[in-house]
Amino acid sequence: MGREATSAVVLLSGGVDSSVLLHHVVRTLHCTPVYAMSFDYGQRHKKELACARWQAEAAGVAEHRILDVSFLGDAVRAATALVAGGEPVPDLAALPEDDRDQPPTYVPNRNMVLLSIAAAYAEARGVRDVFYGAQARDEYGYWDCTTAFVKNLNRVLGLNRRNAVTVHAPFVWMKKCDTVQTGLDLGVDFSHTWSCYRGGDTACGTCPTCVERLLAFREAGAPDPLPYA
Repeated sequence: MGREATSAVVLLSGGVDSSVLLHHVVRTLHCTPVYAMSFDYGQRHKKELACARWQAEAAGVAEHRILDVSFLGDAVRAATALVAGGEPVPDLAALPEDDRDQPPTYVPNRNMVLLSIAAAYAEARGVRDVFYGAQARDEYGYWDCTTAFVKNLNRVLGLNRRNAVTVHAPFVWMKKCDTVQTGLDLGVDFSHTWSCYRGGDTACGTCPTCVERLLAFREAGAPDPLPYA
């Protein structure tokens, strides 16, 4: 991070990456106080927000905010399968290789919007460091989960004349199985995380994130505690 960590804001979706990141920031980086932010943007899988609430409590954060930004889902519904009312979420196996660099589950500019809000919140709190769980997807990918995105976003945030906030994505080059292993080492309870994009009561096992999650646990040599259809 380039300087000693004191306080931090963590974007917490309730999925594997962000949950592990939260515990990493608290237990490994020893940031304090830590503030967690979650967002309801109209995603099908709102079950993840209950997991975010559980993980925030388990990590002992100073404050956990769940913000309603459903206007985002309303604005981009025509271009994403991830929000309610959008196109159906496809199976990973049904996605052509050429579409996996920006699949239908991509939400236009979601991370830029959410990180902008988090940076504003951090600045208001006197916090200089914001963390989010961007990870170089093993099976598919998004442009706003890349080092280039983080680097250029920080260039913009660095224009702040008084209290510049820096965004960190420490897991961006890790494989999913390495993130899972980090979580296991930290004692993260993965039964209180959610990944499935389809938003059912039980994970489907075939959508892009379910396939990646199952493979990651298998490669880490650990059972996934979630039940699957």
